[in-house]
Amino acid sequence: MITIVDYGAGNLASIGNMLRRLGVDSRVTASPTDVLSASKLILPGVGHFDHGMRNLRERGLDDALTQRVVRDGIPILGICLGLQLFARGSEEGSLPGLGWIDADVRRFDVQRIGANLRIPHMGWANTTVEKPDPLTVDLPPDSRFYFVHSFHVVADHDEDVWMRATHGYPFVAAIARGTIRGVQFHPEKSHKFGLRLLASFAGNA
Repeated sequence: MITIVDYGAGNLASIGNMLRRLGVDSRVTASPTDVLSASKLILPGVGHFDHGMRNLRERGLDDALTQRVVRDGIPILGICLGLQLFARGSEEGSLPGLGWIDADVRRFDVQRIGANLRIPHMGWANTTVEKPDPLTVDLPPDSRFYFVHSFHVVADHDEDVWMRATHGYPFVAAIARGTIRGVQFHPEKSHKFGLRLLASFAGNA
């Protein structure tokens, strides 16, 4: 059973549909009690950083998530904003993040991406796996994922960087540390590549 965290900032239906295609049981919850009893978590998210953190805190989900993930070490997959909330904070807002990863979230640098590229970065992009991981062992080398974002994670430590993609310049497309994994792209919108990643998370994480 995978527990999908509902904090008012996620594309929950699409993720649930993908998991059903895989024959994987899931539940959507906004309850800290459910999070504390979860064996595997997905933290989705779209929208503003501060809105996401405020909603987590108002629902008591931030402490429950930290207890279950950091103390108990259960697997979690953060998606888009969900990944960004793992960091210390974001240029998009003023609230501190969960702080699970030594990283900050920054807006794409318009001077570096070039005049022909736009923000937000929207569409398909190739990804490069930077370090081996059970969740990417079945992915082909030409894997492409769907992105919609204006901000990206900048990690302090290269060993936390799982995947990279390029929008004018290389950026962190995914983070992995222990049982914590987060992706900037949307696997639920990434067809066969996203399906494989979610299948690996359901089976191997």
